[in-house]
Order: sequence, then C-alpha cells, then structure tokens
Amino acid sequence: MISHLQLIAQQFSLPLKSVESTIRLLESGASIPFISRYRKEQTGSLDEVQIENIQSQWHHLAETHKRREFIIQTIQEQGKLTDDLKSRLEKASSLTELEDIYLPYKPKRKTRAAAAIEKGLEPLAKIIMMQFEKDPQAKAENFLTAEVPTIADALKGARDIIAEWINENESARNTLRKIYSREAIVQASVMAGKEEVGIKYKDYFNSQEALRKIPSHRLLAIRRAEEEGIISFSITPPEENVLQALSVLFVKGDNESANLVRLAIKDSYKRLLGPSIETEFRMSSKEKADQEAIRVFAENLRQLLLSPPLGNKRVLALDPGYRSGCKLVCLDEQGKLLHNETIFPHKPQEQTAQAMSKINTLVQQYKIDAIAIGDGTAGRETEFLIKKIKFNKDVQVFIVNEDGASVYSASEAAREEFPSYDVTVRGAVSIGRRLMDPLAELVKIDPKAIGVGQYQHDVDQQMLKENLDRVVQSCVNKVGVDLNRASKHLLSYVSGLGPQLAQNLVEYRDQNGPFQSREDLKKVNRMGEKAYEQCAGFLRIPEALNPLDNSAVHPESYPIVVKMANDLSCTPADLITNPDLRKNIVIGNYTDEKIGLPTLSDIMNELSKPGRDPRNKAKVFEFSRDIQSIEDLRVGMTLPGIVSNITNFGAFVDIGVKQDGLVHISQIADKFISNPADVLKLNQHLQVKVLEIDIPRKRIQLSMKLN
Repeated sequence: MISHLQLIAQQFSLPLKSVESTIRLLESGASIPFISRYRKEQTGSLDEVQIENIQSQWHHLAETHKRREFIIQTIQEQGKLTDDLKSRLEKASSLTELEDIYLPYKPKRKTRAAAAIEKGLEPLAKIIMMQFEKDPQAKAENFLTAEVPTIADALKGARDIIAEWINENESARNTLRKIYSREAIVQASVMAGKEEVGIKYKDYFNSQEALRKIPSHRLLAIRRAEEEGIISFSITPPEENVLQALSVLFVKGDNESANLVRLAIKDSYKRLLGPSIETEFRMSSKEKADQEAIRVFAENLRQLLLSPPLGNKRVLALDPGYRSGCKLVCLDEQGKLLHNETIFPHKPQEQTAQAMSKINTLVQQYKIDAIAIGDGTAGRETEFLIKKIKFNKDVQVFIVNEDGASVYSASEAAREEFPSYDVTVRGAVSIGRRLMDPLAELVKIDPKAIGVGQYQHDVDQQMLKENLDRVVQSCVNKVGVDLNRASKHLLSYVSGLGPQLAQNLVEYRDQNGPFQSREDLKKVNRMGEKAYEQCAGFLRIPEALNPLDNSAVHPESYPIVVKMANDLSCTPADLITNPDLRKNIVIGNYTDEKIGLPTLSDIMNELSKPGRDPRNKAKVFEFSRDIQSIEDLRVGMTLPGIVSNITNFGAFVDIGVKQDGLVHISQIADKFISNPADVLKLNQHLQVKVLEIDIPRKRIQLSMKLN
C-alpha cells in the first residue's frame, strides 16, 4: 500500500524528501512561518501555502486511517470480516469509498427491508432479483403467512429488500454520483407568503442553475435563504436519466420479475438512494463553497493586515458623530493615549468654530503629524471641517476604515488596556492606531468583524477560524514584531509563542524594562529551547547592541555572520552599513551540512536591509468633495474610490457616500478576467464611473471602464 507520505508527494507533485522533512518538522512542533523561513534546506524551499497543503492533507489522511480502523474493527466484531473485504477496506483511498463498503454492515435503525427479511421474504427478493422467474406472483404464494397475508404484501416486502440492496450497491452509488456531478441542478423556489419579507433574495425565488457551474456566493446565499425560511431548494439531476442508468445496472430481462425490479429501482431512488446522494452533494457543495468563501476572506484579510502603515507618527484621531459629538484623542509615536475630549462641530450643536480652534490648538500642543478620521457616521463632514483648518505645519489627513473598532472598544482587551475610559475613547484610539500600524491594531479584533468577508457567518466556523488564524500568524511573522513595543495580542501570533508566553513576555518587560537582546528572551518564564527557536527570528529589538537582533537573521545563524565579518576584518555592524564590504562575501564559502545557499541568500538580503518592513507607506486618499451621500450621485459620474472588499463576483468600492458601490467582474477590465483579485487589491485607489443608482435598495453599480 502506498504510504501517506507518497500519496501527498504525488498529489502536490513534490519531492518525497521534502514532504518527509516537512511532516517531521510539523510533528516536532515547528510552525509554518518558521519552517518556510528558516528550514529551506530541509524542505526544498517550500512556501507557506505548500506547507499548509501538506499539513492539511496529512491530517485528512490520518482521519481516514482512523475511520478505516474503526470500520474494520466493527465488521470484525460482527463476524463478517473476510480477507477480501479487509483488503478492499485497506485499499480504499477515500472516506466516501470506505463508507460505501461499510454501508451494508453499518448498524442502522429498523428499516422496511429489515422488517421484510424478518418476515422471511429475502429468498423471494433473491428470486425476483435474478429475473429468471416469469411468474413472480405464483412464487410469492409460497411466502404467505399470518404476517404476509397477501401476494401484494409479499411482493412489496421483496421490493423493499431489493430497494435496500440497490441503495447499498457501490456501483449504483458511484453511478449516481457521476450523474450528479455532470447533471445536478440547484433548483430554488420561494416559500408561500415569503415574497415580501424575503425581497433581498428575489433573484432566487424561482431559479435553477447547474451545480457544477454555480458560484460559491450564490450557493451560500441560497442556503442562507433556506435557513431563514424564505426559499426551499433541491439538488437533483433529471430523474429519467438516473432511472435509465440504474436500469442498465440492475434490469437483466423483459419479464414480470424485471418489471418488479424496475419498481424497486424507482422506489430506491426516491426513498433511499436519491436522498442519500443528494445529502452527500449538499454537504460536498457546501464544503466547496465554504472553502472558496474562506479563501476569498483570507486573501482579503491578508491584504488588509498588510496595509501600508503610517509608522511612528503623532496622531490625532476622531471617531465622528452628530448628536453625541466627535470623540477626539491624541496619541504619541507609540500609540500611547495623551489626551481625549469630545467636540460638537455638527448638528444639532454646530459648535464649528470652537471645534476647529480646539483641533488647531491640540495639533500644535501635541505636535501632531497626521489626523485619522473614522469613515462611519459624519465621517465626510468631519473630513471637510478638518480641511478648512489652517495649520501652521503640514498635517496629513486620512480617512480610516473603522470596521471592527466598536467591537474592539467593547472587548476585554480594550477594557484591560483602558479600564478608566469608555467605549467611545477606546474606539477613537483604535482608529488612530489603525492608521499608525493596521496589523498591530487589527490583531486585537475578531477577523469576522473586520468587514472584508463573503458570507463569513454562513461557512464552517471552525474551518474559518483555523484559516484566518493562519493568515494572521503568517502576516505577523512576515512583518516581524517590535519586542519592546508590541501588545500581548500581537505577540501571541508570533511563531512559537501563543497567549500565555506572550503574557509572560509583557510581564517580564514590565518588571525588568525593555529587552536588551534576543538572548534575554531565555529569561522569560516558560521560554523553553523550542519556543525560543521558533520565535526569536521574528522578534525585533531596534535598540539592541547587536544589530542582528533587529533583523530577520535567526540567532542560530549569528556565528555565520560573525565569521563573514571576521574574514573581512570587520564587525557585523560594518557589514550592514557598508555595501562594498558585502560585495566581497562569497556565500558559497559558508555552506555546511545544515546551512545552504537558500539560508545564506536570506542572510545577505537581511544584511542589506535589516528589519525592513515589507509593507509600503500609507498614502493620503481624497474622495470627491462634491459627493457626500447616495442622493448626490448621478449616472455617468467619474469618481475617485478605494477598494473596500473583493469577492468572486466583483469588488466593492468606497466612494465616500457611506454605501459601497459594486464593480461587477464584467466591469473591471476590457478583457475577460476570471478572478477580480488578479486585477485588484484591497485599499487600492482608483477611478470609477457610476452606472446605476438604486436609492431604495441602497445599491450602486460602478464600472472601471471609463471610456
């Protein structure tokens, strides 16, 4: 039998050695970011996606093996396990195949077939199934008893048995699966009296679409509508095609026995086989739709987490509002709260002059470099107000997406950080920090609340959490974390740490002051060798004496850098500051049995730009000054916009009217594209044209085709 490792290597077209090494590293507790970054020689430079695929398939094969062992044991306990049956079970390559083989032996509730067998009708069923008997009614007379009083009862019981045999037949089930794969139709219809309450699902009130072609978002929308009691839907192929295919399998003649088999086939399909396979395809199509929706969400989340940061600048942040006013906070370069108060520049108070004067004063007093304005209620009005102020210095003004800020402000993390302040202050702080470093702030928020998903509440929540956690961990480790400034929430996503060690790091920092070197990490409570190995390369100490402690060079590779420096009669710091010295390094001279060219190339890249943040810098974006609400829009207008969400069917673009517009996939480019993400990125600045405005439904159709 082919080993699990061989199966994975074949499935993903990878060298067996790479798969073996990857599994060994994963089983030893190494994280995916660590393996991808620091164990390239062992894996053959596999990237994170390849390693994730290997891990996922390894777990799947382990679960299949566990189920196989259970099935073999169960059949053995029944005394029905033959050598041939055991061999078939051991060769089964999928859970579906395993379950098909197991089905006749699977303990089940009392069925109509079981009742008929108890009445002694199984021999009659066998006679009819052979289809040699031309007069099955006459044969049925031999099976009449007090429990089977009539010929019709006997024949019906025999058909019940045959129907169950057909349902449990592997060929029949596989035949039906093939038909479903090719021909199944997703057919939806509105429930009586639900037309008005379910108007948002109008597109699905009387719809049908081939299962193999239906996009994930439409299938998830239909399922949501079904759960809300708005529509009902089925997944079925044309019945005549199914019955014809099953007849080819089971009908052997053209006599009365064959006619009874045909009746049993139809009964089996309608009552047993059809519902069973439809349930399978409901589950498999849902899983496929979930995977696609999660993939889209995960990619959006990755782009959002890696959004350009403003960096260590002093920020004045505003959480706008009308009646309750605009909550205002001032933050220092590290995001520390310096000042907070509320201003009332808008209706009903309209203390505009006082608000403008106050902001101007605070900008000077706290040496503010940039202003962050939440994009929610009164966001545009507040932006216009700010831009009227004549500051005595250059102050950048940013509109910040505040999705999830209210979730953070009411969270335990926010209460712990700001126990003396209410949710409005915490929300404003979150908006300001999100401008300074989106990644560091967004890790405090449940990704589902960030607003870049597609039916995220309808998909498998465990699968969603696992995938999004992986994305967050990947992004955090890609960027690297400032050990002396990071929150415990950010630290918890660093390879090898987790919530408890992150808490221990913060407590050590609070008690002993800033970390002076990566070596100090070993003094943290419960920081073992494995955890240190996993996390050290992703933690940065900008003020460290050893400049390598502020780079992605792993401490295990420090001796190599020292040797390079010694060979050139200089220090590691000289290698970083002097590019001419680095040109004299021949990296091939430093390979050994553990360190190869991939790691040495990474080291050289780090020496040229130690601790380099892979993200770009934040850029100011301005909406059209003339457009503030959906009522201001006119068909044909060309407006600046910013991509707020990307789906399989298009992209949503914020044009500054509180309601994002949709650029359908057909309106993104002049050429055919299959995936909007191939052309667009989250937070991308672009120009769009207004195609259609539906004010009652608050829908805006946009186009990137400007000509």
